[in-house]
Amino acid sequence: MPPEAPLGRVQLVGAGPGPADLLTVRAMRAIEGAGALLYDALVHEEVLALAPAACLKIQTGKRAGRPSMNQHTIHRLMLRLTRRGLNVVRLKGGDPSIFGRVGEELDFLRGHGVVAEVIPGVTAACAAAAQAGVPLTHRGAARSVTFATATLENGRARETFRADPAATLAIYMGRDQIAAFSARLIAEGHSPSTPALAVENAGDPAAATVRGTLATLPALLAAEAFDGPVVVLVGEAVRAAERPAGTALVA
Repeated sequence: MPPEAPLGRVQLVGAGPGPADLLTVRAMRAIEGAGALLYDALVHEEVLALAPAACLKIQTGKRAGRPSMNQHTIHRLMLRLTRRGLNVVRLKGGDPSIFGRVGEELDFLRGHGVVAEVIPGVTAACAAAAQAGVPLTHRGAARSVTFATATLENGRARETFRADPAATLAIYMGRDQIAAFSARLIAEGHSPSTPALAVENAGDPAAATVRGTLATLPALLAAEAFDGPVVVLVGEAVRAAERPAGTALVA
């Protein structure tokens, strides 16, 4: 009877928000050494091309509003592949710890005796801010940053966000819910004139930026009919933004 293959490991890797040049060196090396690559829908083709030719590549979905592999299936798939002796790279857009379910996956893997490592990546809000020339924190304007999603329940934002003029709010997955989300923020005390901007495909050279206020941004964003992922930044720090060269702006 042949001996069992040694158990493989899993690396939960942040692919960044766009092309391969936003990868960390550690992330690049992990992808180049992968035996199996389980990747999210938003991972750029340039990043996937770094994997070895013999690497098993499986798309796991995870795009809002579209069919995707459920989390339980992803868990079981990682476990099966490591039991075949493969080193698995679970490749996530942005940073694994920002809305990437990394805690759930770590708990599952460690509970089954699988060695797991997290390799951080550039998260979309940081890429969006950099492209738009926005400091997420800014002396005299913003002393903190909140990462949030525009998830709705019964048409209302799930979380409550206390109005804080000295904070920047970075809203993920806000493209289709920004009107209801903005209305909720204004109802909770945020000024309608608070500067706000939206960045589609943050990190990509072809990213597009729309600037407005908390009150005007929903209509401006709807007029653009963006199809890609959108990050929205709200707060006084946005006012400090300088117009970046080569970025389409609508105001």
